[in-house]
Amino acid sequence: MNLDFNKMDGMIPAIIQDNKTGKVLMLGFMNEEAFEKTKATGKVTFFSRTKNR
Repeated sequence: MNLDFNKMDGMIPAIIQDNKTGKVLMLGFMNEEAFEKTKATGKVTFFSRTKNR
């Protein structure tokens, strides 16, 4: 999978869905650090654009 962190100020959209129903639960944004942490821990990590962290 090739994700382009050069667009959207280094962010990618991340959509969280219910596994059974497919219902969209949340749309958040990840920077590269949040994406790597998500892969490493198995827990979703988002970047807060309002808190800039």
